[in-house]
Amino acid sequence: MRKGIYILPNSLTMCGMFAGFYAILAALKGDYIPAAWAIMIAVVFDGLDGWLARLTSSTTRFGIELDSLSDLVSFGVAPAVILYKWSLMNFGRIGWAAAFLFVACGALRLARYNVQMGSTEKKSFTGMPIPAAASIVAATVIFYQEMNWSSPKNAFILFLAFVLSILMVSTLRFHGAKELDFKKRKPFWILVAIAVVFAIMIMHPEIALFVFAMIYLTAGIIENSYIYYKKFKNLLVTEGKQ
Repeated sequence: MRKGIYILPNSLTMCGMFAGFYAILAALKGDYIPAAWAIMIAVVFDGLDGWLARLTSSTTRFGIELDSLSDLVSFGVAPAVILYKWSLMNFGRIGWAAAFLFVACGALRLARYNVQMGSTEKKSFTGMPIPAAASIVAATVIFYQEMNWSSPKNAFILFLAFVLSILMVSTLRFHGAKELDFKKRKPFWILVAIAVVFAIMIMHPEIALFVFAMIYLTAGIIENSYIYYKKFKNLLVTEGKQ
């Protein structure tokens, strides 16, 4: 700390924390759509601060700890408050237990990430990243509100809260933006795919965000199920040869 801190990346981290804090206040007032969009904005700041820190070689232990605290507020507490106020409070004790589990698993996910950083999490993530879980919550809220679907005592929302909590602390493999290496040449179709994604987002952002969120969730589960199936099959083949 005597050497000072890097202002720009840490300022972006604080912006993300502010967005998460605003999401909590908006949710408490019943403004669920602004709260959900605030989480999405926090996700953008979370990606920018890490990218900028790596680009400028300004990654520090202070920045890592601040980023984790910001993530817990923006992607742990804020989505849990939104879920509880929006739907889970109608389930009574089970509802607040699900909301607390989301926060607790998010905190455990962040702690494990900090411990494993630079070792097991060089590329893919071990467990669903907490920003991804928060994005799925936000996208679901935005989609439901846009479609004018009723959220009180919705069993799917309760189930989703428990599933996301478990996935965050699981050992399943999930992919993230850090696996993309923009320095290397990519096939032309990737640029076309990015253009298509942006076009869809502009036309129907509420629906597109929910669809992409569900694709990410289901694709991760299917991929890991296939990985475990292959491991189990290879184990049976090995035991059969013995």
